[in-house]
Amino acid sequence: MSSLDVDVEAEFEEPPQEIPILFLHDIERHYNQGDATLNILSGAELALWAGQSVALVGPSGAGKSTLLHLAGLLEHPDHGEVYVDGRATANLSDTERTRIRRNEIGFVYQSHHLLPEFTALENVLMPQMIRGLGRAEAKKRAIELLDYLGLKGRLNHRPPELSGGEQQRVAIARAVANAPRILLADEPTGNLDVKTADHVFAAFTQLVRASGLATIIATHNMDIAARMDRRVTIKDGLVVELD
Repeated sequence: MSSLDVDVEAEFEEPPQEIPILFLHDIERHYNQGDATLNILSGAELALWAGQSVALVGPSGAGKSTLLHLAGLLEHPDHGEVYVDGRATANLSDTERTRIRRNEIGFVYQSHHLLPEFTALENVLMPQMIRGLGRAEAKKRAIELLDYLGLKGRLNHRPPELSGGEQQRVAIARAVANAPRILLADEPTGNLDVKTADHVFAAFTQLVRASGLATIIATHNMDIAARMDRRVTIKDGLVVELD
């Protein structure tokens, strides 16, 4: 998908099952801690198709963030391969991995990480212009995304002038500004109260379904997890499907 059609009426169709947009194959990830070795992932497998949403649940320290970092090409596995749209990434150059992250993968974190000196609109403009999009087209798209997420009246407000929920919705708009095919979110509502978290997640899922993104959300919130297409956890270093 080369661009995001911000259309609230967009139909959501079940994705074809031939080739996963993201495939983690036989992944191992170990960390040395003094004389001990922590085996976080040991032969983990996870396939994700376009248009599919997966909740990654489990206690702190289970390896959820590590799995997201590997899926997002922020870390290299010690063994195994991460395929993005069928392409192996382990032996790619740092430049090419950066290009894939910039163009194909969006990230949303528990903390919004917005640039405080820039407005909501400018925060969403920036990644598009870094990619090379013209300012006029980038601005049009940024306004559409922020309007879609209920922030039309907050375009020129800086992060300190926005509520926590508004800041996180700006972060979501920024994450999808370059029309990625994969969206990875690490506890995106973890810093919000229950009511605000529910509102932000509703906007998040509406945008995901309208755009056909493949999505993994790491969360402790089982109510949120229940709304996803699939639920998985990490057990003994493996990714395990949950009912």
